[in-house]
Amino acid sequence: MLVAALAAALIAFLGATITDLDGWYRTLEQPGWAPPDYVYGMAWTTIFALIALAGVTAWRRTPTTQASDMLIGLFALNGFLNILWSLLFFRAQRPDWALIELVALWISIVVLIVVCARYSKLAAILLLPYLAWVTVAGMLNWEVVQLNGPFG
Repeated sequence: MLVAALAAALIAFLGATITDLDGWYRTLEQPGWAPPDYVYGMAWTTIFALIALAGVTAWRRTPTTQASDMLIGLFALNGFLNILWSLLFFRAQRPDWALIELVALWISIVVLIVVCARYSKLAAILLLPYLAWVTVAGMLNWEVVQLNGPFG
């Protein structure tokens, strides 16, 4: 559990350090339904805790080392895609590229849910808020691109 918590905390920390809500981001027109800034921190904290719990719950039920390694690899890939979205959106200032990358992130969450469900229904259920939040983030990302594009 400690390793999963540390991995989730590391990914959350990297994503947070990449995320810059000042300067360029403040110049972007946001949709009227965008949540206030403080909601993002609360949501991501909860989601990363659920991701860690889901990972441990499914990992403990994997029948083989190969299944365990595959599951860890899927979580690692998902963490990479999560960080990559922040890099593209905030650092590269390319919400359009981030939107394309978000499709890969969303698919990786669906794959995690399907694979975790093989080992633990609870683990799959724990990932549903992550999928819902990234879906909302995708709609927000789409609106930001529509309201502010073209980029680059």
